[in-house]
Amino acid sequence: MSDTPKSAPGPGPKSAPKKGPKSGPKPAAKPAASASEGDRIAKVLARAGVASRRDAEKIIAEGRVSVNGKVIDSPALNVTGRDKVEVDGAPLAAAEPARLWLYHKPLGLVTSARDEKGRETVFDKLPEDMPRVMSVGRLDLNSEGLLLLTNDGEVKRKLELPSTGWVRKYRVRVNGRPGDDTFEPLRRGVTVEGETFQGMSVTIDRQQGANAWLTVGLREGKNREIRRAMEAVGLTVNRLIRISYGPFRLGELKPGAVEEVKARVLRDQLGLEAPPEEAPKPTVVRSRKPSEQGRTRKNALAAKASGAKGGGFAAKPSGKRAGPARDGVPDERGGKGPGRSSGSKPIDRATGKPGGTFNRKPGGGRSRGSAGERTGGKPGSKPGPKR
Repeated sequence: MSDTPKSAPGPGPKSAPKKGPKSGPKPAAKPAASASEGDRIAKVLARAGVASRRDAEKIIAEGRVSVNGKVIDSPALNVTGRDKVEVDGAPLAAAEPARLWLYHKPLGLVTSARDEKGRETVFDKLPEDMPRVMSVGRLDLNSEGLLLLTNDGEVKRKLELPSTGWVRKYRVRVNGRPGDDTFEPLRRGVTVEGETFQGMSVTIDRQQGANAWLTVGLREGKNREIRRAMEAVGLTVNRLIRISYGPFRLGELKPGAVEEVKARVLRDQLGLEAPPEEAPKPTVVRSRKPSEQGRTRKNALAAKASGAKGGGFAAKPSGKRAGPARDGVPDERGGKGPGRSSGSKPIDRATGKPGGTFNRKPGGGRSRGSAGERTGGKPGSKPGPKR
């Protein structure tokens, strides 16, 4: 037996090494937009006025929205202005500034974009020049009054949230003769058919025959809430008019009429930011420099008018304050002493009345002469006729 070692086998086909589990986390898939970049697609659709955020999610689930040519079925996607968004094959319009309208909804109209029974909706009756809008909350078929309309889904969502805290007031006519204690359960909050209603304010305005008029205020708007709550205390609602929604009031708006809320009012009420081109200019406060003696022109003119009517002293518009009164007569010279105010007449020393002239002294000074001295007569004599 040979002690020589066996030669190693020649090179043959190499078998593929078995792949074991790789250590470390797998690289994450590259998202279309990072969480900090862009906005959720439902929010973008709502801002463009397509629908509210909740309805936009339904539209996405129905496969009616595409991003960059690819149909999406989940709202968990952020998009930016660089992405091409289409709804039902049409490009998404650019978002417009938020707008709000007051609409007096008449009886017999449905607050819905489409009605399965073919009834007329509030959107069928709006002016043709209005953009695409959505309603803030609802009023049922037999209710009337103030309905808010907006072109911005985010504004709609914000106004509908109970956390906004805005009170919605209604004029309600019920059949019966209720007393104030009838509504105590409603003020505390009631549960109707398993649904709990928050406490509402109820006041009796007047009794009109077999009916009573009430004013009802609530902070949430569940389906037919007032009608169902009144039925819980034995009353039937036969008319319901919404008269206000937070700071917005129906006022004298006629049934079927529409009135837009001013953009500045809307921004102030909702805390919205003004567009750059509409940013408010800084307020310039102009300070009025007080006059030498503190009298304003307004007071001077008032004093002048008073003097003209009553024959008393009228201050000049120059703003100088009259000096202390002497024997009941105000000093027109501002209290500077006789003869020293500009424009004043010299005082006749003999009579104490205005008169006389300023006479120049040889040394360049000036002295006053009385009326008698001016005419060559004795002091105190009457002046002669003017020539």
